Amino acid sequence: MTTISTTPSSTPGTVRTRTSYGTLWATTPRELGFLLPNLLVAVLSLGVLSTLFFTGVGMIAIFVGLFIVVATLYTARGFGALELVRLRWAGRPEITRPRWEKTEQGPGFWRATLGPLIDGHYWLYLLHGMIVLPIIGILSWTVTIVWLAVGLGGVTGWIWDTIWPDSGDDLLLHRVILDWAFPGNDWVVDPALAENLLMVAVGLLFLATLPLVTRGLTLLHDAIARGMLSAWRSDALSREVASLAASRGAALVAEDQSLRRLERDIHDGPQQRLVRLQMDLASAERKLESDPDSAKAMLVEARTQARDTLEELRALSRGFAPPILQDRGLIAGLESLAARSTVPVSFELALHPDTRLAPEIERSAYFVAAELLTNAAKHSGATAIRLHLAARQSEGQDWLDLWVIDNGRGGAAKRAGHGLAGLEDRLNGLRGVLSIDSPAGGPTAVGAHIPLPR
Repeated sequence: MTTISTTPSSTPGTVRTRTSYGTLWATTPRELGFLLPNLLVAVLSLGVLSTLFFTGVGMIAIFVGLFIVVATLYTARGFGALELVRLRWAGRPEITRPRWEKTEQGPGFWRATLGPLIDGHYWLYLLHGMIVLPIIGILSWTVTIVWLAVGLGGVTGWIWDTIWPDSGDDLLLHRVILDWAFPGNDWVVDPALAENLLMVAVGLLFLATLPLVTRGLTLLHDAIARGMLSAWRSDALSREVASLAASRGAALVAEDQSLRRLERDIHDGPQQRLVRLQMDLASAERKLESDPDSAKAMLVEARTQARDTLEELRALSRGFAPPILQDRGLIAGLESLAARSTVPVSFELALHPDTRLAPEIERSAYFVAAELLTNAAKHSGATAIRLHLAARQSEGQDWLDLWVIDNGRGGAAKRAGHGLAGLEDRLNGLRGVLSIDSPAGGPTAVGAHIPLPR
């Protein structure tokens, strides 16, 4: 018994955003929150890292300095991480951080302790924290303070002028600008009023351009951080090579196990039947003239054995690629599996019924589903099974999710040399993931998650 339910997939629309002057003002408070503490962060970074680094270099002859230099590199990593967090709080896009844990280096005290000394990322973080950050931090803080002071002071200067009036000898407009442009001028009726109007205009100009200044200074910090504190492309390539090597090894192991299992099944099943069939036919041939009735009975039995052998070979061939999978695709193949199951299967489909995937993905998904349904029927004691097929997107990667959920006794686990471990190796060959949730008493949910090419 098979129940099929189909849920059409939907693609969300694309939302376009553009930067406007209002948007710049909306992010200005966050950018000010990033820029105003820059003096404190720069001074702390310079003071702490310089003290530790030069102390370590000075004591390196007695070997203790080596550990102090390593501690300096870890401290520089902390200041770099703080810069990335602050940029994130300021509204800048996430910067991919280096992969600090180098599992491929192997164990060992000295390798783990002195590893930062041969990691270029640590030295870049030290260069950033001890030289670059103090320079750009103090520069950006100074520009921000000046822009804020002139803007706010110019707009509110007339208020303080009424509270603390002065003699007018230091009026910028009257004593500097107008006297320089018009020597001996006396046509300004009220120099103090003209001075206040000029300062308000200057203050408004600085405040109007404040979002541009904060955005530019934040982008400067962001560009430097991306160049010095982010992961290198070679890091991603190295991880990709390691992942592909692991996937290839897992695929070879899974293929070897499949071939060994197929060889064992053929040896224990069809091969033994064919040997017996050959012996029965030889016996029937010898008795054909002397005892035709006995020979006829043996030929009937031989025909039965030939039929059983053919059925067994067909069952074994389903482990490769059944014709329905090649002709009509994965969805039709899963429907066939669900229909043949000895336990009622509810097939839940969250894809378009005409969806076709890459042949290797369809074969692996079909094999995993067949194995999981067989295991559930044989070992779980379930009375109902759900087979769920869907696609999703996670972190820019499309995934195919295949779940087999039964209401059996639970307790399923991966054990070396057993079915679930073999399925995991097969999925690893496609860089997929096998997830198992099977508490004692059930239910059991086993999911195969396969990345899809874009």
